[in-house]
Amino acid sequence: MRTLIRNIGAVASGDVDAPVADADSIVIADGRIEAVGRGLDPGDVDQVIDARGTTAMPGLIDSHAHPVFGDFTPRQQTQSFIESGLHGGVTTVISAGEVHLPGRPKDVVGLKALAIVAAKAWGSLRPAGVKVHGGAPILELGLEEHDFAEMAAGGVQLVGEIGLGSVKTGEQAAPMVAWAKQHGMTVTFHTGGPSIAGSNPIAADAVLEARPHIVGHINGGTTPMSDRDIERVIGESDMAIEIVHCGNGRAALHALRTTAGATGGLGRVILGNDAPSGTGVVPLGILRTMAHLASLGGVAPELAVAMATGNTARVHKLDVGVLATGGAADIVLCDAPVGSSAGSALEALAVGDLPGISMVLIDGAVQIGRSRNTPPAARAAEVVGGDPAAGGH
Repeated sequence: MRTLIRNIGAVASGDVDAPVADADSIVIADGRIEAVGRGLDPGDVDQVIDARGTTAMPGLIDSHAHPVFGDFTPRQQTQSFIESGLHGGVTTVISAGEVHLPGRPKDVVGLKALAIVAAKAWGSLRPAGVKVHGGAPILELGLEEHDFAEMAAGGVQLVGEIGLGSVKTGEQAAPMVAWAKQHGMTVTFHTGGPSIAGSNPIAADAVLEARPHIVGHINGGTTPMSDRDIERVIGESDMAIEIVHCGNGRAALHALRTTAGATGGLGRVILGNDAPSGTGVVPLGILRTMAHLASLGGVAPELAVAMATGNTARVHKLDVGVLATGGAADIVLCDAPVGSSAGSALEALAVGDLPGISMVLIDGAVQIGRSRNTPPAARAAEVVGGDPAAGGH
């Protein structure tokens, strides 16, 4: 299958170092990006999409979700929440732990079994086409190095946010984080106040001692650390700094400004929803966080796009998140919403409006047309040649 997307108004690449590509066309072949450039005319294609001047950006990545099994959340008794997120532009979801599973086992044998079966289940299921990376064990006391080796052999690539289980100090976590890294897992540490019964408040000392890959919801989930602890974690490490929608908005802006002046700069910032949670199911949470940071945090909107895409993909070593040759063709076509003072999707983010999504592709296949959740896009991309099938979602 070969597809040409033409008449793109702007391409937000997802690359924090080159966030806007000089391009008005994208060619897709067999689910991957073949070329990004101007006036591309690849000749024989199976499908042509007219972007009609709208903005192309990578499919958004939710770096912090709590799925369980299938497109259902027991925390909120809600069906099809992942599909709803697709209508918010999210094409990849990363689990921070299947913590809401009723009766979640907390013994070593049980937590390993849950992590392995969840990783395998999500590896075989794409709700509405969305790529879900699951199987993120919540660490409990008693785990040893061979347990991480066993989980890795079973396909586990993540560690759920540390602090939701009995492991809650830097001293307890540090050897386990080292074992997880040794076996190729990406590790997130909960920060701030407790989010559910049985979880623990986590401050800077614990995170700095353990040195995970990701400082989970630095702006709280929902209660953040102190400003001083936020500054310490950012200034005394090179860890990825995760800002979430279901957190403290003021703390998000403080973390953003602090990271901008720290080693690694805004390339360290990644975005998550932290939903489903007590805050609810938030299909537009990533878009809302992007708009919050761009309109109130003074960040260029194309950099906000990179935080929600390429930055996260780099931390998790994924082949998504950047519109560049060879990458997976997960693409969102969007525009300023009807009635906005903005003239494009990027301008909409800059003034705090949510872009209207008119088409989402995953691996080059159209999954949805106009979003049922965003405000309507002022201009809408459409299939004008070839197979117009839109995936039925």
